[in-house]
Amino acid sequence: MFIHIPPALKHRRFLLLWSGLLISVAGSRMQFAAILWHIRSLSDQPIALGGIGLARVVPIIIFSLVGGAIADVFDRRKILFVTQSVLIATASTLAWLTWSGNIQLWHIYALTVVEAMTAAFDLPSRQALTPNLVPVHDLPNAFSMQSMAFTVGAIAGPALSGLFIGYLGLSAVYITNAITYLGIILALVMMGPVAQQHSPSEKKAPVSLTAIREGITFIFERPIILSSMILDFFATFFSAANALMPIFAVDILHVGEIGYGWLLAAESVGSALTAGILSQFDNIRHQGKILLGAVISFGIWTIVFGVSRWYWLTFVALALMGASDTVSMVIRNTIRQLRTPDYIRGRMTSVNQIFFMGGPQLGELEAGLVAQFFGAPLAVITGGLGCIAAVGWIAKRWPELRTYEGEEAS
Repeated sequence: MFIHIPPALKHRRFLLLWSGLLISVAGSRMQFAAILWHIRSLSDQPIALGGIGLARVVPIIIFSLVGGAIADVFDRRKILFVTQSVLIATASTLAWLTWSGNIQLWHIYALTVVEAMTAAFDLPSRQALTPNLVPVHDLPNAFSMQSMAFTVGAIAGPALSGLFIGYLGLSAVYITNAITYLGIILALVMMGPVAQQHSPSEKKAPVSLTAIREGITFIFERPIILSSMILDFFATFFSAANALMPIFAVDILHVGEIGYGWLLAAESVGSALTAGILSQFDNIRHQGKILLGAVISFGIWTIVFGVSRWYWLTFVALALMGASDTVSMVIRNTIRQLRTPDYIRGRMTSVNQIFFMGGPQLGELEAGLVAQFFGAPLAVITGGLGCIAAVGWIAKRWPELRTYEGEEAS
């Protein structure tokens, strides 16, 4: 089989967005790794690491539905200009506070809240913009390529973060992240205006409770979309443990900043390889069974991660977690976007954001609480078991997800 250029990358505007994401995600993941290490250096309590999940999830729950409604009404490209500019400002503030020696835990939590608020508006616009950049038959490939951009950036980010922390300091990580957001801004400038559909019933003040309720109703009336979101939530809630990685690195595996950075990159190594393989396929059949199997695999390798006391076994387990999650993510995104009309995609994405971002962030808080009282390994092991149990319940509750073949909505 010859390796070919992925179909989605043949569309110039998507290629620009994809390239910007590749740069920006690397910086974001650098910062995430640095923040966890920073918190660990300021407090040795596991709950302090879990608190970052709480700082992320509350703004997402509060603002996501509004962000989705705005993405369906206003120009998504212009929204992204604003959100990326805010993210530059928050990363720069974090860099200045760290460099000046005035940084405290509450500063990190407060700036994380601002970032999460911004993400509540950024993600619905960015994901809803993607179907406007490629034809429908290339959409699964586009999401596979986006997954690759995120995972390649997430490999480089933590790995570089370890080097930066060790040799240049935490403030260098934060200012580098601020610079990388310019990648998406440049892509938005170069792609020019992007047409999008609007609801035929749109009123002068469409960002309203009625518009938000329409998005929620749309999800609950479509079992395939709803069940995929619930599956995402429980899998990430039970198996989220990245916030505990500094504890595993220092106290269990006994490695420094560089080893820690590669541990955080390990999931993305598996994800990138898997996304590259998936990009060579034009279509995936038996999607329901593959989706459920991928999430079960995610739970199994989470358990291995919690049990392991050897660095390379931990690395492999994390990489296979990432591979499983990528298969799941590509199928979930394809199901949702193909079965959602363009005029309501932003609101669908905003509801989905509560599930797929709320799950891991609440999971980080839950893992921190369990680790506080019972230790980090048990927090991860019980999470993996919970993930597998959730798959069994969802497969029984929504059999149409299990039998879904991957056909497009009519």
